[in-house]
Amino acid sequence: MTLRIRLVTTGDCEALAELQVRNRNFLSPWDPSRSDGYFTVEGQRADVEAALARHGRGEAMPWAILNDEGAVAGRLTLSGITRGPFQSCNMGYWLSEDQTGKGLATEAVRAAVASAFNELKLHRVQAETLVANVVSQHVLARTGFQQYGLAPKYLKIAGTWQDHLMFQHLNDSIR
Repeated sequence: MTLRIRLVTTGDCEALAELQVRNRNFLSPWDPSRSDGYFTVEGQRADVEAALARHGRGEAMPWAILNDEGAVAGRLTLSGITRGPFQSCNMGYWLSEDQTGKGLATEAVRAAVASAFNELKLHRVQAETLVANVVSQHVLARTGFQQYGLAPKYLKIAGTWQDHLMFQHLNDSIR
């Protein structure tokens, strides 16, 4: 099996900017409203540097999702890593439209959950999707997530506060 995720680097910023520009319309229904600067190499560099700073503090695991050729095809991040009695994090990801339907998201999510459980020793990974995002809901279901709730007006996506379905994957090996 091809490695699907690796730590994102500032060397990925050009590829990420190109993907963001090419997929702007595809991703916009699922993303927060973004300034034009986000879609530039400099905007992606700022985003990656901020993610790597959170990683350095133990608060996040920001990965690049790789396609079959090893090129960057998207991003996946475990964020809000919380220790203590919670031992949990939140997962979010996006994938280039031309890479969907190939199992890349499923493989990337599986790899991220394995890392969260086996390396980070977390008890729980949670993820939320817009109610209409059935494709992501299927990815989560295939990778062991269970829906546990609905969060009304959870995130401001595409300029509007929107309801999200809430999913979790529990690490049953931790007692």
